[in-house]
Amino acid sequence: MKLKLDIRPDIATLMQAEIAAGEKAVSAAMREAGASLKSAWRAQITGAGLGTRLGNSIRLATYPTASDSLNAAALVWSNAPVIIGAHDTGPLIRSRNGFWLAIPTPAAGKSTKGGRITPGEWERRTGLRLRYVFRRRGPSLLVAEGRLSSKGRAVASKSKTGRGLATVPIFFLVPQVKLRKRLDLARDAERAVDGVPGLIVAKWVERKSS
Repeated sequence: MKLKLDIRPDIATLMQAEIAAGEKAVSAAMREAGASLKSAWRAQITGAGLGTRLGNSIRLATYPTASDSLNAAALVWSNAPVIIGAHDTGPLIRSRNGFWLAIPTPAAGKSTKGGRITPGEWERRTGLRLRYVFRRRGPSLLVAEGRLSSKGRAVASKSKTGRGLATVPIFFLVPQVKLRKRLDLARDAERAVDGVPGLIVAKWVERKSS
């Protein structure tokens, strides 16, 4: 007696199709997980009041870029890692030279370069000189003799009689400052990682049923 086993379609073809479906499922899952994490981080940043510009610093790349793979991966990062990292960890900030940190008051205005204005830039911009005022209680000050504009900014007085002239606090001087933690990026990252297995299964079933 002669027996012959004929499997159609053959096992090799079935396995190859299953591998292809798996590659597509894993790649699609990583793209979706990466996009979800990027959106979550951007929402956190803008929700914390840090602005859409900083939120848009979050980027996404998936690998491989032009094909599907069982080893597909997604990378989410920021183009402003120092700023993002500071708001994510809430570090203790000290002056580099061991002296004071100058924290501008509303009267100082903003830097023309963006961000926080420094005492040197303020003096160059206004033409006024800053004077150190020691305080036993509370932070010491850098003040200037001038007047407040309609916008609440300290400017030079044009009065020859000294009318409206006042001593205006421009900077608070502190030895260190604790930046408030405003982000929790690890929370969203952990959620994205935990959701990957379910995404892969869903995408795999979707591919096989389509």
